[in-house]
Amino acid sequence: MLSERNDLRNVAIIAHVDHGKTTLVDGMLKQAQVFRENQQVVERVLDSNALERERGITIFAKNAAITIWDPETSQRVKINIVDTPGHADFGGEVERVLNMVDGVLLLVDAAEGPMPQTRFVLKKALAMDHRVIVVINKVDRKGADPNDTLNRTFDLFLELGATDDQADFRVVYTNAVAGQAGLTDVLGPDLLPLFDAILRYVPPPKVDADAPLQMLVTTLDYDDYRGRTAIGRVTSGRLLAGQDLIRITRQGTLMPERAQYLQVHEALRRVDVERVEAGEIAVVAGLEDVSIGETLADPEQPRALPLIQVQEPTVRMTFGVNASPLSGTEGRWGTSRKLRERLLDELRHDMALRVSETDSPDAFEVSGRGELHLAILIETMRREGYEFQVSRPTVLTHRDGDGQLLEPFEEVHIEITPEEVGVVVEMLGSRRGQMLDMINDGDSGVHITYLVPTRGLLGLRYQFLTTTHGMGAMNSVFHGYRPMVGKIPSRENGSLVASETGQATSYGLRNAGERGTLFVTPGVTVYEGMVVGENQRQEDIAVNVSKRKHLTNMRQSTRDIQVRLDAAREMSLDEAIEYLADDELLEVTPLNFRIRKAILDTHERGKQKKRAEVERIALAPEQPVMS
Repeated sequence: MLSERNDLRNVAIIAHVDHGKTTLVDGMLKQAQVFRENQQVVERVLDSNALERERGITIFAKNAAITIWDPETSQRVKINIVDTPGHADFGGEVERVLNMVDGVLLLVDAAEGPMPQTRFVLKKALAMDHRVIVVINKVDRKGADPNDTLNRTFDLFLELGATDDQADFRVVYTNAVAGQAGLTDVLGPDLLPLFDAILRYVPPPKVDADAPLQMLVTTLDYDDYRGRTAIGRVTSGRLLAGQDLIRITRQGTLMPERAQYLQVHEALRRVDVERVEAGEIAVVAGLEDVSIGETLADPEQPRALPLIQVQEPTVRMTFGVNASPLSGTEGRWGTSRKLRERLLDELRHDMALRVSETDSPDAFEVSGRGELHLAILIETMRREGYEFQVSRPTVLTHRDGDGQLLEPFEEVHIEITPEEVGVVVEMLGSRRGQMLDMINDGDSGVHITYLVPTRGLLGLRYQFLTTTHGMGAMNSVFHGYRPMVGKIPSRENGSLVASETGQATSYGLRNAGERGTLFVTPGVTVYEGMVVGENQRQEDIAVNVSKRKHLTNMRQSTRDIQVRLDAAREMSLDEAIEYLADDELLEVTPLNFRIRKAILDTHERGKQKKRAEVERIALAPEQPVMS
């Protein structure tokens, strides 16, 4: 028999990137008196991962819990809060955790309004029939227009097919940094209006406490002392510490398990408990082989819950064993066995990722939701001590029922100044982009919406930021598959490629620097086939950066010995991935990124180029002879 748990609410916070989700959670935790008055608390306390703090974005969904007093029922109510990523590449995290909650707080920036990821996360929440509370945040921001933001959000609800009940949403206005909220854009001194909206409009869990146990594993974590931990909502029944369980795999296999350790969330901690009732989010430790999407069930009546479905990947890269001359000098793990184990282990945590074998035992095809999705995996593995090489990202295509080749397209939203419109329109037009809308907001800039093939976005971000002098903003969200368009131009400039192995010298770099931009500095070890710079022209050029100046006159002046070099361009991981050409690889180690040619030998590379040119001419249609 179903009953309501009025002492519990489960809510997720969803939004576009940088609209203030984690900052709002900070304010909720503080005003629920989770911290001591004299306790020093860092900003965005839930962004505990080092990569999240460095990049300023949420990458992994996280749980917290607060307890507040409900004056209407005269009881304390526990609110389980799930903070979710805002970037489209990590949408798989959002799709998973929405299974744990009954309602969502949809944060919208009062100045920017609904953005691409706002549409994506709202569409998923409406499909699950979750109750939505719209939180218009940053009402104090310059250029904020809360009324226009509310109207655009309401239009988005209708556009996504919301029912009359779903479109009748509650609205709360906030300033998350100051910890203020209100039912109008005139804010009160605290977040009480937000807490009250959660209590009144997020439905309490409807559960059957006497039914057989069912718990869907939604998130995985690892404890150094207790091993792998499974996090999910107890849908029915109750879970006891030490209880025997049946783990139902995604393939339907029944595996006996035991809940060795049982915990729930309190504030930012996990506390041990003896039992967890239906409706609560539980943490079960000691299940070494558990994976996301599996069901923990009663041994006597094992029944599986529906599987979690997430959007398929759109971009792939090849991960391979590092085959450069410097292989094994900087990393801890570098064999194909270790690389394979690590990639397969990642599949347990990330349902949006795909890993498949290739014809080579030393290479694996890894597919994800975007360049950033795969870049985070690469950076994480690098920091764990892995050494490997990756290829340029490519898109995943498929054919429809008529045999037509389809490729992924993305809806791109761009914010720029009026002076930069011309060059940005030309840039996206050359990449087969189709303009959908352009709005001139006056002082706040120009907002342009494009539909662009995912192929056209690969390697575009650095060029876009350079063109807009770092002031432009570009966000995208997956739109769907459409017929493949024509050829899209890739990188315009060729590479400066080292022709000899050795240490880079100032003399050799000076000669190479006259041809383009350098990536290395004097004293750096280089090898034949390593990319040491970007050429000013389209073709690749072999340069000897380890060349030394031979002294022929001992009386030459000091100024002849001194060499002045332009500063080398230091690339981040994201920039290095964007730079890659089809015939280049990125060598990744715990200490360095190195761009290299797939074929290291200079002469062999030249022969390959000539063979490709001969084949291209042979396949080209014959031109008619003019008499």
